[in-house]
Amino acid sequence: MSRRKNDRKFQSTSRKTFQDVDTEAFVKAIALALKAEFGATPSALKTVAQLTHSNERAVRNWFEEKNGPSGANLVTLMRYSDRVLRTVLELADQRDLVLAVELTRLRQQLIDAVAEIDSLQPRADPAR
Repeated sequence: MSRRKNDRKFQSTSRKTFQDVDTEAFVKAIALALKAEFGATPSALKTVAQLTHSNERAVRNWFEEKNGPSGANLVTLMRYSDRVLRTVLELADQRDLVLAVELTRLRQQLIDAVAEIDSLQPRADPAR
């Protein structure tokens, strides 16, 4: 059966490419972010595989810089990892958003630190 003229074309006739992020740089950057966030241990592979509902072999390939995660898996990783989120924003040249993410993270750390300090202070004795 031959294709009709108005069938969907799978290849661009203009041969333009819209990819301006180097694939190798993307794969390496995501691998570094994953290792920094989760570590490079077998348990880290299992954790990431569970988070993304992916095969452990596929996740190992991400960690070993053989290939990168799909779009859906990347979004999931960005949800659970500030390092992956920051890496993607840097690759997208969104430095202002990287700053916003960092400020949010630092604010949460400050809130946690104040809560820890408050829990260490002795309570005033109401009988005195």
